[in-house]
Amino acid sequence: MTTTEVRRPKPWVRRPWVFPLGLLVTAFLVFSLPPYLGLDPAQSRIPAPTGWYYPVLVTHIGFATVAMVTCALQIWPWLRQKHPAVHRRTGRVYVFAGAIPASIAGFAIALAAPFGPVGAVSNVLLAILWFGCTVQGYRMARARRFGDHRRWMIRSFALCMSIISNRIWGVIWVMVLTPQLDTTFGGSEVALGQAIAGITTWTGWVLPLLAAEWWLGRGRRRAAA
Repeated sequence: MTTTEVRRPKPWVRRPWVFPLGLLVTAFLVFSLPPYLGLDPAQSRIPAPTGWYYPVLVTHIGFATVAMVTCALQIWPWLRQKHPAVHRRTGRVYVFAGAIPASIAGFAIALAAPFGPVGAVSNVLLAILWFGCTVQGYRMARARRFGDHRRWMIRSFALCMSIISNRIWGVIWVMVLTPQLDTTFGGSEVALGQAIAGITTWTGWVLPLLAAEWWLGRGRRRAAA
């Protein structure tokens, strides 16, 4: 591209994922949030194993909701190109009122979650990686290393939205493993539930993160070519 040429933003029709992503996030939140809006532990979809678990769970859900909404806005190319100041402000909201507090609260509830040690290890790693990728992305933006900022924030985005992938994989593993209740799991519903939860949590965030790394590698290969 010569110095006289101007790079024009791609039209929205060439970003076909923007609208479906917003719709998916909206549908997920509309389905997931109502049981927790009344702050009634009896309505929780996750049984609280300790007295402090439910308040921290609600705290995590609240900050994670902010993270999902602002994260969807952050990767909207039109907003980033046409309104960079709004992009910066929503980015700070995502970091400081979304991802960082949500990952810290997520780390705490992962340690006490009633889904067995396999799921606990997965969720602890997820919280650590989400926190680390977000902080690194913010540091790169502050250093004006915007290429590195974009790469770290794509990873943060993949980890943030992995909760949606988690729900999809949960349904799949229920269908795959439930018929094995009397064979593989010896009739133990507890063992079956922990296996489903453990495999779901790992596939829920590992596969989106691998997809993000593939996407980033694809971009580097394209640039090299």
